[in-house]
Amino acid sequence: MTIHAQALLFDNDGTLVSSLASVQRCWSRWAAEYGLTPEDFARVELHGRTAVEIAGDLLPAATVPAAVARIEQLEVDDVPHGGAVLLPGTREVLDALPADRWAVVTSATRRLAEARLAAAGILPKTLITAEDVTRGKPDPEPYLLAARVLGVDPAHCVVFEDAPAGLAAGRAAGMTTVALATTHTAAELHADLVVKDLSALSVLVTGGGVEISVAR
Repeated sequence: MTIHAQALLFDNDGTLVSSLASVQRCWSRWAAEYGLTPEDFARVELHGRTAVEIAGDLLPAATVPAAVARIEQLEVDDVPHGGAVLLPGTREVLDALPADRWAVVTSATRRLAEARLAAAGILPKTLITAEDVTRGKPDPEPYLLAARVLGVDPAHCVVFEDAPAGLAAGRAAGMTTVALATTHTAAELHADLVVKDLSALSVLVTGGGVEISVAR
């Protein structure tokens, strides 16, 4: 299978870098500070959503701003302690792409996203974060904004995601979706193509755009 595109749009956490261990450490500490239980977390969708949305589902509205600031600080502080580990294939794929042909589209805040990306040695020309949109994934707004910034028709964009919420956002934006089974099982991921991670793909830049195919 070969996918043709004009631009590639990547989620960050779980797609380009692994921050799962950091997320577990930080959110567990945060939950304890706010008196939340594992059962509280079990009733809300966490992965691929913004901290504002998660906190809003778990806490009284008046406490949400301070709670969001607290989890951001915990996660930023954790970055030097293994908070952003480059996933297989990330470097090879990004190094093959011109800077104006790809973007990172994340549900994290800009401060946290930049810290994790910098720690992994990734410096995107285009970065869309939680502060740039009014509605986060699974709403298509983040991916549509990235396409607009890059000047590419959404129909000619490919979204790379590890979370159901992000894949739903890509589909709603009218984009081709590639799922990476890094944080969810393949059976949980609905996409045009499902692979284990970016190392399973090869990318070729041509005069007509970018070709993505499963590596042999």
